[in-house]
Amino acid sequence: EGKKFQHVRYMSSIDEPRESMPFDVLIVGGGPAGLAASIRLKQLCAENDKDLSVCVIDKGSEIGAHILSGNVFDPKAMHELFPEKSDSGENHWTESLLAQQDSYATPVEHDEFLVLSDKSSYRIPNLLLPAQLHNDGNYILSLSQVCRWLSTQAEELGVEIYPGFAAAEVLYSDNGAVRGIATRDVGIGKDGVPKPTFERGMELHARQTFFAEGARGSCTESLIENFDLRNGKQPQTYGIGIKEVWEVPEETSQPGFVQHTLGWPLQSGLTDKIFGGSFLYHQKPNLVSIGVVVGLDYANPYLNPYQEFQRWKTHPSIRKHLEGGTCISYGARVLNEGGYHSIPKLTFPGGALLGCAAGFLNAVKIKGSHTAIKSGMLAAEAAFDALKEGEPVAESGELTEGDSIELTAYDNAVDKSWIRDELYQVRNCHEAFARWGVGGGLIYTGFAAHLSKGREPWTLEHSGNDADKTQPHENFQPISYPAPDGILTFDLLSNLQRAGTYHADDQPSHLRVKSDFANVPESLSLQIYAAPEQRFCPAGVYEYVDSEKGDKKELVINAQNCIHCKCCSIKAPHEYINWTVPEGGGGPQYQVM
Repeated sequence: EGKKFQHVRYMSSIDEPRESMPFDVLIVGGGPAGLAASIRLKQLCAENDKDLSVCVIDKGSEIGAHILSGNVFDPKAMHELFPEKSDSGENHWTESLLAQQDSYATPVEHDEFLVLSDKSSYRIPNLLLPAQLHNDGNYILSLSQVCRWLSTQAEELGVEIYPGFAAAEVLYSDNGAVRGIATRDVGIGKDGVPKPTFERGMELHARQTFFAEGARGSCTESLIENFDLRNGKQPQTYGIGIKEVWEVPEETSQPGFVQHTLGWPLQSGLTDKIFGGSFLYHQKPNLVSIGVVVGLDYANPYLNPYQEFQRWKTHPSIRKHLEGGTCISYGARVLNEGGYHSIPKLTFPGGALLGCAAGFLNAVKIKGSHTAIKSGMLAAEAAFDALKEGEPVAESGELTEGDSIELTAYDNAVDKSWIRDELYQVRNCHEAFARWGVGGGLIYTGFAAHLSKGREPWTLEHSGNDADKTQPHENFQPISYPAPDGILTFDLLSNLQRAGTYHADDQPSHLRVKSDFANVPESLSLQIYAAPEQRFCPAGVYEYVDSEKGDKKELVINAQNCIHCKCCSIKAPHEYINWTVPEGGGGPQYQVM
């Protein structure tokens, strides 16, 4: 058998037609949602003696290369996906993960929540915490390794998985329905001229195309705009999560230890409105995952999330966990924080949105992998029911114009599932922090979790996007951050090497200033907001340098540094950056994230 398609390098014209391949279901994104959907589809095929062709593509060089998460993992959906692997013993999915990926899923044994001042801390008793913050029965693990394991389970069931293929364009039928995607052309120079290595992208067609790109996916955003999927919904709001993984001496490792914090350095008082906090997890045998999440609706353009993260590590309650250790990995990724009110319409003719592409993360619970897996399962079940009676592409080898239907059953299934119940209960909590600061947000979250259980008859509406929340620099003073010591804290570019990010130098930049906003960087971002993109980007992509044309500054985009966090497309003034995919395989090379 072997792969149905592969990169073939040859001299060809940029205008010639693309080759195409048809599938019953095409899944864009090899994260937990996309892989769970592919597995569930093939499970249903086996149970019903059907043969639907299922293909997963991912822009990373391998599955898991672009996956970054905290991650304390709620196994609820995993047990639903693999009931035969949910009983304790050698057949448990955690044992299979260890055997195949040499990666531990460590049961949570100690769970604490601290409020930090600059020198001390106060522990909130677990009894006062919302139930959704309790981690009994959860696991500390590497989500990138879990996705690699899920990909092996999918391939064993007959799913075709192709990393290194970046979906650059959504394809539509004449009737307006989604027909699939086109991968990016490769071998184009910075000047836009094809090189000798040029090859045309592929068109991948499908009866149903699932978009599971994660938060702020480029195809997803175009679909939301094309089908007006946010009509009647609140705008999505995001956070930037910045993470390191450390190896520590085994004698100081505490496998199963979970710690979350609020307070210093992001919040110094009860009325501070920066939404964010930190996590610190000990994973067997001797790994410590640490990170800070900062809500991107912050106002101060001088705030630097990366520097806040480095400063946080110097707190006595944090640094003691890292002493004698070595940082082995670094990365960052945006996450959805809008919750229930910001979930768009999930379906459209020919496809659906899954996982974090739709925005199923529970910001109070600080988890989204379980809802992503569940959404993938529900989408797969709806697709199988809709496609099982027609002639499979696996048998006919072609699509017909009438194949593209809308899976309204998927939207309905999500609304009847525990995804909806979980997100609805905390639907107003993020906006409570935005309106009343950390003190009011904590009080409201406690009220929603312990008393109303989500039954409050009102909605705290969120308006505007995160870029519009940035205020002019004249309202603030620049923030002075301590110099890195190279042992506990690191300068950004040195740390960036630990992400392993790579892009071919001689290709057009995938980070493009939108033509309608060509004057925004130098005349608005720099002048009014003191160039916040130089600070919010966790990869040093954006800098202003002296112009050769005079005494002015001009923007330089170091696209080769990009770690695909998508922050710039969200927080840049007027959202002036259009984030497009680079050549497949580019970007970070996460191994234990």
